Amino acid sequence: MAEAVAASFETGEHLLVQAGTGTGKSLAYLVPSLLRGKRVVVATATLALQHQLVERDLPRLMDAVGDHPALDDLDADRAYAVLKGRSNYACLHRVREGVPDDQGALIDLPEGSQGEQVVALRQWVEEQAADGGTGEKDNAPRHTDRVWRQVSVSARECLGATRCPFGEECFAERAKERAAKARVVVTNHSMLAIDAIEGVPMIPEYDAVVVDEAHELAARVTQAATDELTVPEVERVARRVQRHVADKDGDDPAEDLLDAAAALRAAIDECPEGRLDPPPQDVADALVLVRDAVRACLSAMPKEAGGGDSDPGRQQAKAWLSDLFDHAERMAKGSEHDVLWHARGRDRIPARLCVAPLHVAGTVRSGLLEEKTVVLTSATLRLGGDFRAVASGLGLRPDDELGWQGIDVGSPFDYARQGILYVARHLPPPGRDGLGAAQLDELAELVDAADGRTLGLFSSRRAAEAAAEGLRDRLPHLTTLAQGEAQLGELAAQFVSDPHTCLFGTLSLWQGLDVPGDTCQLVVIDRIPFPRPDDPLTSARQKAADAAGGNGFMQVAATHAALLLAQGAGRLIRSTDDRGVVAVLDPRLATARYGGFLRAGLPPMWPTSDPAVVRSALSRLAAAAGSPVAPTSKV
Repeated sequence: MAEAVAASFETGEHLLVQAGTGTGKSLAYLVPSLLRGKRVVVATATLALQHQLVERDLPRLMDAVGDHPALDDLDADRAYAVLKGRSNYACLHRVREGVPDDQGALIDLPEGSQGEQVVALRQWVEEQAADGGTGEKDNAPRHTDRVWRQVSVSARECLGATRCPFGEECFAERAKERAAKARVVVTNHSMLAIDAIEGVPMIPEYDAVVVDEAHELAARVTQAATDELTVPEVERVARRVQRHVADKDGDDPAEDLLDAAAALRAAIDECPEGRLDPPPQDVADALVLVRDAVRACLSAMPKEAGGGDSDPGRQQAKAWLSDLFDHAERMAKGSEHDVLWHARGRDRIPARLCVAPLHVAGTVRSGLLEEKTVVLTSATLRLGGDFRAVASGLGLRPDDELGWQGIDVGSPFDYARQGILYVARHLPPPGRDGLGAAQLDELAELVDAADGRTLGLFSSRRAAEAAAEGLRDRLPHLTTLAQGEAQLGELAAQFVSDPHTCLFGTLSLWQGLDVPGDTCQLVVIDRIPFPRPDDPLTSARQKAADAAGGNGFMQVAATHAALLLAQGAGRLIRSTDDRGVVAVLDPRLATARYGGFLRAGLPPMWPTSDPAVVRSALSRLAAAAGSPVAPTSKV
């Protein structure tokens, strides 16, 4: 893999690399990146991988090869740096001078309140500034996102280093300075999308990028390009900007914005949930009212010579208005390249209008692939047996003039000897109402044979909770945990500490849990993880693929399911000593025509549909794990 990455950097040909868990793929791209001599950007989807690269892999690599002639005595500070969005860094101006808003004073608040968290964060920020720390959100004391906003600003709200009295100490500016000197810059998919695709310069100049966890890139680009609009947001902005808006001839643009918010509320209340294609006339009219009212507020803002703004409160108000204008303008425009939908409010989340790009392949191609040399790597890139599904979703075509190749460097694991893929072919197809009695009975028998040690991956929170409740009734001697009952880290720690435990959950467990060893010997998947048929964006993309003469189901729904299945099945074998079973309770994986496409993306485990064989294997594994004797090499 390292040789292929180096060759890609040399020739400019794009590279897709499937590298299974345990291959050491981060070292395989970090070595040629460091030796290249020019800056390489490494973009990840998760903070966990960013931390692994910056805190473990890169320091160890520099210790091992730091005296290589190609590194020219490069020290760690110039070898690599991490770069995140501005809101991930504390703002010294916000902490020291504040920005007027409608939050009220933070004094004499009771213990445990948000105000106390803000005070603790401010103290931590000053300590970071004094000690030369990074001021990063991920290193801060425990806090909520709402509390963090009290000590940070967005890129639009920032005064700018030249105008800010604390510009020389600024954590975000220092991070940019470190990145500008670094050979390897570690960032995230969203920053990469904003820099390369939206054309907003965020990263120091580069011409080569490695995208790790590349199976997530299209979703992260979509997420970065998705905008939302809620009535409470419009009302909040109107109230906050009111004192900054000049009153001309008795007019109050902020009051007009509140009136527009009322019109939007009335329109949304009558609006059906789901995709708005086209939007109802009252929704379209309300969006125009909001857009025009925001424009009037911006026009009424006092202007300063030179085009800047030295008043932080007014600059923040302009930033809120600019964001609001962009969202309303985009939704009112009704572009055929966007999908607009209405999501009803639930719990404390208000109803909202959302807009997202219908496709991201074209923007990824023009903004990234046509400008940079790109290496895309993940443990799951070959879906249906080849790279075409993932490549086409990112804008690469077969026989593309841009030039690309896909390679699978294999895995250190012997999946056929270490794992069983069990498809419960005898079960009825899953219904819309979650787990049926037959599925619960099958689940209980499998978990009982495994004596716990089970990770359950479910298509919905309701299904996970129903399975946990059913298992507690049937197997009270085991501990069954369900996602949402505590913080995920606490649940994972309990899962690891007690082998007679089951952990059931949804999407974050499908992709985000790494538990090698005897803790997890059974991974249960309740059903093929197709996207919800009422998901507005997925259904719009599927419809568009059909209209273009393709197979929307296979290109969108089946590809989505294949990716998640591969990620979920990959939770089982995490080391060369792991043994176990992946059990899929959905018979369609064996019986449906698309089943072959889905199975082709899974690790090549030994397949069976015989429940007796699987229960026997799990019982042997449980017995071996419970004794001091190491398990044999065969399941």
